[in-house]
Amino acid sequence: MQLHELKSPKGSRKKKRIIGRGKGSGRGKTSGRGENGQRSRSGRWSLSSSEGGQMPLIRRLPKVGFRSKRPILNQVVSLESLNRFAKDAVVDANSLKAQGLINSRYKPVKILDNGEINKPLVIKIKSISKSAKEKIEKAGGKIEVEEKVSQKEKKTPKKQI
Repeated sequence: MQLHELKSPKGSRKKKRIIGRGKGSGRGKTSGRGENGQRSRSGRWSLSSSEGGQMPLIRRLPKVGFRSKRPILNQVVSLESLNRFAKDAVVDANSLKAQGLINSRYKPVKILDNGEINKPLVIKIKSISKSAKEKIEKAGGKIEVEEKVSQKEKKTPKKQI
C-alpha cells in the first residue's frame, strides 16, 4: 500500500454546509440567522456569560476564599543543592545568589528537606523546614536563623503630648 492509496474512513470528512446561495439551497436569504436583530448582522458580539435575564452563574455561586494581591512567595532551595558549598562555608542569600540557586537576594528564601547533606555548613537564613534543620545539625552544621521582625515591632510608638 502506498501513501497515495490511503483513504480516510467513511464519515470522517463532513461536507461544509454552503449557505446564502438562493432559495433552492434551503439556506438562502437570511442564511439561518433569522430575521432582524444583532444576531443577524455580521461581526455580532454578545457576552458568552449572558444568560438572558436569568441570574448569571457567577453571581449565583457564593464568594469563597481570599487571594492576596501581594502573596509572600518563598524562593525554595533544596538541601541537596547545598552540597555545592565548601565545608564550613557560610550560606546566606548572597552566597545562594552567587551559586545561582535563587533569583533575587531581596525575596524571602526557604530551605526545604529534599535529599541529603554531607558537609557541615553555617546557614544564615530566615526560614528553614524542621526536617532540613535536623539533617544540617546531624551533619555537624550550624543554623543561625535571622529573626523575622513582626509588624508590631516595626511600628514606632506615637508620641503622646
